[in-house]
Amino acid sequence: MPEPVLISLAAALAARSVTGLYKLVKEKFSGDPEAAAALEAAEGAAEDSPEVRELATRLSAAEDEDPGFAERLRREWDQCGGVVNTISGTVSGKVVQARDVHGNISL
Repeated sequence: MPEPVLISLAAALAARSVTGLYKLVKEKFSGDPEAAAALEAAEGAAEDSPEVRELATRLSAAEDEDPGFAERLRREWDQCGGVVNTISGTVSGKVVQARDVHGNISL
């Protein structure tokens, strides 16, 4: 199972919400027809879809094979404000998901 950040990254790619990130991955996958097909199949898919999970798996493999790509991918994700928040189990009460908080939060 790919790490959560790759699932979120794959979902952003599927939505084509981050142009630079999409271009980077499309270029990387251009020499691999199966990876390119996974990118195309994920387009417009929901974050929890099998297509997005497959794309995340392909991204994980690409990172393992090419540390330079992994570094560029993570840097691009960080620059676009990539955040991964995970909540599991039974939650009662209020939940706040945020990135950079300067000061207090009151609910």
